[in-house]
Amino acid sequence: MKKIYALLFFLPILICGAQEKQNQSKHVILKESVEKHMNYLASDALEGRKTGSEGLEKAAVYMESFFRSHDIKPFFQTYRDSFKLKGLVGYNIVGYIEGQDPMLKNEFVILGAHYDHIGFARKVNGDTIANGANDDASGTVAVLEWAKYFAKTKSNKRSILFTLYDAEEMGLKGSEHLANRLKKQPIDLYTMINFEMIGVPLANHETMAYITGYKKSNMANQLNSYAHEELIGFLPQAKAYGLFKRSDNYPFYKTFKVPAQAISTFDFSNYEYYHHVDDEVEALDFDHMTTFIQKMIPALEGMINSEKKEITLHE
Repeated sequence: MKKIYALLFFLPILICGAQEKQNQSKHVILKESVEKHMNYLASDALEGRKTGSEGLEKAAVYMESFFRSHDIKPFFQTYRDSFKLKGLVGYNIVGYIEGQDPMLKNEFVILGAHYDHIGFARKVNGDTIANGANDDASGTVAVLEWAKYFAKTKSNKRSILFTLYDAEEMGLKGSEHLANRLKKQPIDLYTMINFEMIGVPLANHETMAYITGYKKSNMANQLNSYAHEELIGFLPQAKAYGLFKRSDNYPFYKTFKVPAQAISTFDFSNYEYYHHVDDEVEALDFDHMTTFIQKMIPALEGMINSEKKEITLHE
């Protein structure tokens, strides 16, 4: 009888412990997975992923196959959101995971990055391929990893669109097209975050990343609150260089008038290979990338699962 009482006493503790371990295990992002994606998307075989090129087509097929293999549905009839631009056909890749809450699933969160780059650049040591590892294969890989995570855990009350943009390098044309198309649906867009150049850590900064348009909303503070640490901060150069309007968040902000901002770890002093042939996988910090992707999960879950729209514009 004492054994039974002891078992009854410890059973809730054991169950809670098991649940906690399960929750911890589902948060694991593998560096090997991050490296695998990066090694392909920023390889010479993709020739810099310029809009309209065979290399960009290979990248698109890779992402479509990834979404399909992890049971991430297309939001439209196919994964491709195609558009015409200067005699070329571009295509965003859009994956969709429906929300688990019967009411909140009608609200959407968009997580995005651009997967195109410039193709070729000035020759350095015989190399002319601008692989675009940091810009922006790094952000693309983060979006793929989060898509895999939410597809596996089904831990999203709101619906999520995982959007990889083409023609960013031609003036945000891919994100502009998708924002306009989604507005016509219409969808109830809550927030949009674009991830841009997250392949190396910030230099001498208190937070792990910064957000553009810092004062336009309370997004940074809310994400930090959900993460229970100071992950996202302010970078003066972001305002000085007008980065809020120079990344794929801006068409969504302009079209939907909702919090739509970009998060980055490139601070103009920690990476010298912008639009350069040496923007290669070997120049990136995969421990940093993996840790950042990992730490953003509770921040994203807090945003996606809050009962009310806690992130609001300041304007």
